[in-house]
Amino acid sequence: MVLVFIAAAMPLALFAGWVAFLNAQQQRSHSQAAAVETLDNVVGRLASEISLQLEIAETIAASATLDKPDLDAFYREATRVNEARTLWETIQLVDPGGNQVLDVTRPLADGMRVIADRENFEQILKTRKPAIGGIGPPSPITGKRVVAVRAPVERDGQLKFVLTVALVPDAVSQILQSAGAPTGWVGFVVDAKGNIVARTAGEQSELGQSASATVRQAIAAAPQGSYVKRTLTGEQVDSIYKLIPGTSGWSVHFGIPTQELNGPVHRSAIFLAGGGVLSFVLALTLAWYTIRDISLRRREQEAQAALALSASEERRRLTIDAADLGVFSWNFATREALVSPRAREMLQMGGSSDGDTSLPIDHMLNCIEPADRQQFESSLMGCRSGNVAIADFRTAPPHSRWLRASGRLSRLDEKNPDVVYGVILDIDETKRAELERQRLLRRLSEAEENERRRIARELHDQIGQTITGLLLGLKNLEPFLGASHKRKGGLEKLNWLQGLARGIGRDIHQVASDLRPTALDDLGLYKALEAACAEIQRRFGISVDFQHLGRRERLGQDVEIAAYRAVQEAVNNVVKHAKARNVSVVVDRRTAELRIVVEDDGKGFDLQEFSHSDARHAKLGLSVIEERLTILGGSLAIESEPGRGTSLFMRIPVPAEEMGYVPDPDHVD
Repeated sequence: MVLVFIAAAMPLALFAGWVAFLNAQQQRSHSQAAAVETLDNVVGRLASEISLQLEIAETIAASATLDKPDLDAFYREATRVNEARTLWETIQLVDPGGNQVLDVTRPLADGMRVIADRENFEQILKTRKPAIGGIGPPSPITGKRVVAVRAPVERDGQLKFVLTVALVPDAVSQILQSAGAPTGWVGFVVDAKGNIVARTAGEQSELGQSASATVRQAIAAAPQGSYVKRTLTGEQVDSIYKLIPGTSGWSVHFGIPTQELNGPVHRSAIFLAGGGVLSFVLALTLAWYTIRDISLRRREQEAQAALALSASEERRRLTIDAADLGVFSWNFATREALVSPRAREMLQMGGSSDGDTSLPIDHMLNCIEPADRQQFESSLMGCRSGNVAIADFRTAPPHSRWLRASGRLSRLDEKNPDVVYGVILDIDETKRAELERQRLLRRLSEAEENERRRIARELHDQIGQTITGLLLGLKNLEPFLGASHKRKGGLEKLNWLQGLARGIGRDIHQVASDLRPTALDDLGLYKALEAACAEIQRRFGISVDFQHLGRRERLGQDVEIAAYRAVQEAVNNVVKHAKARNVSVVVDRRTAELRIVVEDDGKGFDLQEFSHSDARHAKLGLSVIEERLTILGGSLAIESEPGRGTSLFMRIPVPAEEMGYVPDPDHVD
């Protein structure tokens, strides 16, 4: 029971000592914080007061009595101002040579003295701006030390005089004494020369005396901070200080004896050390209980260690599995990117750092193929509106590889729309296979069109000529029928054969036109579509309205063929399946793409049911259209409702090199 009591008392003793030590530390920090706050208040008040005095001096220097100048009038005006301000000793005028011209404490006609604070006066001559000087020597008349506030008197760009207002340091002392400094702290103000201007306590004779070398060194080292110095009696003092803005080097200092500041901390530290020794003795007494407990817990700890090791191995495997993803963050506000080592490797940036690297966004963009940079950055920009960005791009030559970047705003910081977090995946093999597939499909499409063109020409040039020859031959048979009674029957059969041959010729011409309309090669896409729509209307009795918007220049051969076949297949689908009476075909030529809309007023269909139905022929037609558009990077969108018709929206990008395309008239496939 005694051991249990001692064991319980041990942490209480340590806790009590620690609390006492923390309280002492907190008290010390509180005193320092209060002194810093007092220092800031004093600096602010002094800066405000000095700024006010400088403004008043500037106002007096701008007096109209100094324009001519009229010294008598200025003397009377300055005397009234000086008498109204209790902390002003005098107002003086000094010429640029440093000779006094006027002093309101002396008659205007009395002889004047040369100024004492020459450094501040030279500063005014050089800068032509008001400034406050340091504390001066005791006046031979009043015995007071004063602080000079000077302002230039300029007229027509020339310096006429320097106005000097002599202030007694009592105003500065009053601000220090009313600042509410913590108990024990002593404050004083030092001018730019290192002389004491005011104190919260001490003899008046100390004003104007030079501060210690420690104080001057601290001021020269930094505009604010702390230092430790020793007084004449050998007592160590902790001090803080700060320069007063707008005073050309004045500073405020507060100090407290180090022993008084650290006394509570030292006492609590001794108490804490005693508690620690007592606790150590008690700990030795309880050690053997701990040893026995360790032996009992060893197996449990080994099991926990094995479990932790297993979890660590699992995390390591997951990390290795995920290592093939590059990670980055993209900050639009700072134009900086944070890139993981794997992402740097994928982008071929180089560098040997094992951690994430922060670099300018432009540096990351330079690692991307120039043609893909704008699309990459625009895709990430879309994340700022809440979208998920997916961008495929190539790395910069010479070792270009296809990569895919996926990005979105952080789920933890959704209120910051300027930072996008993303991953990079290597899709080079997949992308190249896809491009190869598209290339093969394009070649297949080209081969199909070439074969269509060849068959159409064969039908037109060979079979068409054969039919023409047959018609001529039948025509030439008429004279050989003779004048027999069977001539009439022979002529009827001959005319029937001629009509049959002409019908075959028309059918062959129609088949050839369907295979490859000559208008597409000779007149271009728009005329070919206009002719095709007119033919559909003639053959099937459906009203087909064709409209063209935008420019009418020729497009590339691939674009024109894909657009023509897509519209042809779409209208054929309407004729076969829609039971429509009216069809509208609109071709809209944009700057960088071609848009086509095919609408009908047919029976329509339900898109969801259609995707699961067995309407193979209609599906095949739409699949052919989509395949043709996809080869050129285009797209197909379908809108339909039962009883409300169907609308097909097609988009085909127009490459820059194909804008304004003019076909070669000598081209032969």
